[in-house]
Amino acid sequence: MATICVYGAGSVGCYIGGRLLAAGSGVNFVGRARAGAELREHGLALSDYRSGHWHVPPSRIDYSTDAAAAATADLVLVTVKSAGTPVAAAELAAVLRPDALVVSFQNGLSNADVLRAALPRHTVLAGMVPFNVVGDGRGAFHQGSTGDLAVQTAPALLPFAAGFRDAGLPLTLHADILAVQWAKLLLNLNNAINALSNRPLKEELSQRAYRHCLALAQTEALALLAEAGIRPTRLTSLPANWIPRLLNTPDALFERLARKMLAIDPLARSSMSDDLAAGRVTEIDWINGEVLRLAERCGRRAPVNARLCALVREAEQGSVRPAWSGEALLTELLAARNDRNAHSAGQA
Repeated sequence: MATICVYGAGSVGCYIGGRLLAAGSGVNFVGRARAGAELREHGLALSDYRSGHWHVPPSRIDYSTDAAAAATADLVLVTVKSAGTPVAAAELAAVLRPDALVVSFQNGLSNADVLRAALPRHTVLAGMVPFNVVGDGRGAFHQGSTGDLAVQTAPALLPFAAGFRDAGLPLTLHADILAVQWAKLLLNLNNAINALSNRPLKEELSQRAYRHCLALAQTEALALLAEAGIRPTRLTSLPANWIPRLLNTPDALFERLARKMLAIDPLARSSMSDDLAAGRVTEIDWINGEVLRLAERCGRRAPVNARLCALVREAEQGSVRPAWSGEALLTELLAARNDRNAHSAGQA
């Protein structure tokens, strides 16, 4: 049996690895001691928004804090936070077999490149996890939203496809994974808004003012993508450039038109919101920060996304968790956008 190592046993890693393990794949986990103690005590209790339930007892869980546990893996799923990628790359480079396949299931656009630079003898694939996962600290992990795992196309991945399919997590293969990553990132621009709102995702997205904030951030990013010649893959029932218009519709109309977008567990929050709650550094630099880097490459500015980055960084440093109302946050972002417009007009 092929062995799969989940390197980075956080919420996403435990959920994907646990589903694979529950379906019969050989899986081991590498992560922090705290998570290991949690799994050794409780095992894994997995669930999803469609009322699915799976359980893996502690006796079946192979967990280590040492990267050497990945030495025998045929497939390594890297699920660490983006800031941890350089360390993960260095540790894996020291232990992996030359024929091991590596998939980055991480936010952002550049993590697979960081891994490739450290693992030049290995096949490293970029992937994308479309759904939200929430953990409760007692071995329970819940998939709160919809979507299929996406990975860039490669023959080396084919032997593992059946295992993911049997686990109910089928892989969708894409030749242009960058277009898929940008499509996911456009949706993930909501992570900062959700974190600043300090509300569950479904509650936040049900309010037009918050959706207007997201529409501003997406519209800014879409203009830059068009200038760069990047066309995001269609991940939802609507093309990416139509979504801002949907977000700006009145609440009642949005609820009718966007039922799939609101197919979210009522208590689910973004991973960025969870990071703020836990006092951890967020992935803001690998989400909204990607828009700023694209703007720099295009010789442009991205004031809405820049302001969201600044507000999240302030929240990371603050002793009190912010809870922006939709109206207040919208006013803040409109001011940032209008200041940029006024500055541009003055230069014309």
